[in-house]
Amino acid sequence: MPITFNQTIPTKAFSNQEYQPRGETRPIPFRSILYKTPKSQEEPETKATPKAPKTPNTIEKPETSNAPEFFPDLNLDQIVDNITAGKEEYNLKPFFYNSLSDIDTIKYRQEIIKDIDNTPLFQNIKSFAEKMIKMRRYLTLADKLYYKYHKEGWFLEAADLYCDAVTNLAEDLSTAEINSRGLMSFREYIQGYVNSEEFSAFIKETKKLKADLGTVKYSVLLKTNGGRVTKYQEEKDYTIEVEKTFEKFKQGAVKDYTVKLPTGTGMNHIEAKILELAARLYPDIFSNLISYSLKNANFTDKKITAFDREIQFYISYLEYITIIKRAGLQFCYPQVSDNDKEISAFETFDTALAYKLVIRDLPVVCNDFYTKGEERIFVVTGPNQGGKTTFARTFGQLHYLASLGLPVPGREAKLFLFDNIFTHFEKEEDIKNLRGKLQDDLVRIHDILKKATQDSIIIMNEIFSSTTLKDGLFLSRNILKRIMKLDSLGVLVTFMDELSSLSGKTVSMVSTVVPENPTQRTYKIVRKPADGLAYALSIAEKYRLTYDSIKERIKI
Repeated sequence: MPITFNQTIPTKAFSNQEYQPRGETRPIPFRSILYKTPKSQEEPETKATPKAPKTPNTIEKPETSNAPEFFPDLNLDQIVDNITAGKEEYNLKPFFYNSLSDIDTIKYRQEIIKDIDNTPLFQNIKSFAEKMIKMRRYLTLADKLYYKYHKEGWFLEAADLYCDAVTNLAEDLSTAEINSRGLMSFREYIQGYVNSEEFSAFIKETKKLKADLGTVKYSVLLKTNGGRVTKYQEEKDYTIEVEKTFEKFKQGAVKDYTVKLPTGTGMNHIEAKILELAARLYPDIFSNLISYSLKNANFTDKKITAFDREIQFYISYLEYITIIKRAGLQFCYPQVSDNDKEISAFETFDTALAYKLVIRDLPVVCNDFYTKGEERIFVVTGPNQGGKTTFARTFGQLHYLASLGLPVPGREAKLFLFDNIFTHFEKEEDIKNLRGKLQDDLVRIHDILKKATQDSIIIMNEIFSSTTLKDGLFLSRNILKRIMKLDSLGVLVTFMDELSSLSGKTVSMVSTVVPENPTQRTYKIVRKPADGLAYALSIAEKYRLTYDSIKERIKI
């Protein structure tokens, strides 16, 4: 009794059933494709080993629907929106809102994405996901349908699709070249699942019931005031004879008057009655269909459905960066440390900006940066609209994406695992707080310094632009001294060149221009002493005293 599916149906929620092999004392090693199994759960208990008390998992954070505060400043909200677009049913954003605090879990994720990236397994997993999406739509449809056998028919279709999806994935994983701990443990789990007596019996029952329903054939005899349903008795099909009779009258191309009956997921009351009468002709088969649906109400496995959702964290990110990589830009797997603050990145770029430029077929400018010894804070100066803010955002994006265990933009990168990122970007004045711009800047920076630690990253963009140069310089120096005392990593975008040489902990970076035409930006940020022109150029632009502005006012 297969029914054609041809419309979009909402997705059903994930199930809570989990496979547990019978007669085995060894625990299933697989726990999550995003979080490695805690050491306390990796080894099975023995009689000689006393049972250890459970310790809380400090690596995995609870899911949250709220993005970190710094997301808008670093344009990470745009990145996550583009990554998760079209995959709303998986609710992936919470995965991107939780950075990791454990180096080994970062490596755990890097191993997995390396196994998937540009391999046949990528398409295998996508095929599995497509079947699971359709399965959930079938289940949702079955919940909404009214007629009994119609509901059970769709339920059976969903179960059959689930069986195919799981067995095909298990087969694909068995032949794939896998090196990651996560995928190896999942392969062990899913192979144990498909080879279990429970699943073997379930798939056998599913396939048999579908085959039995395929034998159901009936005839409908229509009368003036009703009709009758009988078993199909090999009655003669007159279709061929009718077509043959009228074939001789055919002259050239003729209009096709064949009526195409629509196929859909719904069933009207007449069709339902015919199905009910047909079920009476095959009572055993339809009785088995009803008992099958009741017995297997929650047939999906909890860990497999969790894998289906979690693996999309990697798949969606790879699909996103593939668009950027087509323009010749590179992504790499960064080296991440929680104690070494000598960081670097080469040929890196702002991922959010690159995505916009690539789809418009525009070029993307790459930059390098590094620290050595006691260096901690990049002080970026140069003309306005020269890429300084983009550099600051790039710095923050790199560290955050690395903390998720994902490839980062660039040819090579060595980054620091932070405990938090704090940003101070210019915001519009809020009349509700009754504070002026300078006071608001001071309040926000005070809050950052109160929370920041030596493991924090602090990114500030054009602070104290509303006050005089003298006051701004005084305040900025004191704030930088506080940050340097913390030994935090950070970026300061400013027009005050004096800050770039404040200490051995500061690194001067300058936004460059074309030498022959200082008004033309290169968007390259290079490591060199500040040239003293940033503030002068800002003043010149403010009072329209640049070369182009003066030229416009000169009448020839």
